[in-house]
Amino acid sequence: MNKKLNELKKWLKETKTDCVLINDPENIAYYSGYKSDPHERISALVAFPFADPFLFTPSLEVNDAENSEWSFSVYGYLDNESPWSIISTKIQEIIVGTNRFAIEKAFLTVERYEMLLYFFENSQFINISEKIQEMKLIKNPDEINRMIEAGKWADKALEIGFNSIKEGISEEEIVAEIEYQLKKQGIKEMSFETMVLAGDHAASPHGIPGSRKVKKNDMVLFDLGVVCNGYTSDVTRTAIFGKPSIEAEKIYSVVLKAHQAAIAAVEPGVTAGQLDEIARDIITKEGYGDYFTHRLGHGLGSNVHEHPSIMKDSELIIKEGMCFSIEPGIYVPEVAGVRIEDCLYVTKNGCELFTKTSTAFQSII
Repeated sequence: MNKKLNELKKWLKETKTDCVLINDPENIAYYSGYKSDPHERISALVAFPFADPFLFTPSLEVNDAENSEWSFSVYGYLDNESPWSIISTKIQEIIVGTNRFAIEKAFLTVERYEMLLYFFENSQFINISEKIQEMKLIKNPDEINRMIEAGKWADKALEIGFNSIKEGISEEEIVAEIEYQLKKQGIKEMSFETMVLAGDHAASPHGIPGSRKVKKNDMVLFDLGVVCNGYTSDVTRTAIFGKPSIEAEKIYSVVLKAHQAAIAAVEPGVTAGQLDEIARDIITKEGYGDYFTHRLGHGLGSNVHEHPSIMKDSELIIKEGMCFSIEPGIYVPEVAGVRIEDCLYVTKNGCELFTKTSTAFQSII
């Protein structure tokens, strides 16, 4: 049994919890090594303190699950069958009575929760979502190595994107070129929907690439990442196409200064709130505080958004092995949007970046 499952079983024993049902496909993959997208169907990992766990999947996925690195039982159900009836029977074959039943409150839908209530009406349901976040917080060397590889592919994606920039090309066309070239080289999945935003369109932090065409002297914001060996990357760069306005150039320099200062401060013992404050103070002193509208960073691992949250007032203490982003940004409507992001892992004395693409202010033409 793998170390992650052992840690889960240990928690079940310590908390006197009879059973846990993990429903989030990302968390199922984290503990089992089997990843799938069941769409509207039910998929689950069920674990016990004193018995072997099992996977529960749609019947059409049973063979794939059995041929994965998962070494325990796999049960399935047909589309015309009741998954909750079958899964409850399997649980009750292993353990009679579940006084404490752990579930992911952060993921489980109300409809699915009500089905569990029906089949396990005498159980006390407790939340394991925060514990899973805690378990995933410190990455082991294998996980970090996988993210280093994912970071190399993110750098490659930026290179493809930068080389695609020309006057008249649309944001959507650049996205298509990045993802097409990566697929040709074996990357099957992006960490999230690739973002390419040109000029003042980048002033929307979560803008959607569209038909907006790149113009001379635009700055073009790229936010992207890939999934590699089950782990993610995430990087943002703002490319300079020509010579932008004086204010846009100033915004870039302020964001870069905040980015560099926050990364330089990362080490075990500092708090997440202190890191946010370092970057935010720089941006605020330059008069752009109202235009930095999000937290400084987020954790990542098998999922591109995990614990911790690097945000204002957080007292979470940074520890060796944590992995997270540093991504200050300034977004001035009708002027420019600039964000510079690198993800990193914390070392004994500082940190190392997963992505290496230059952040220097330099024109790509």
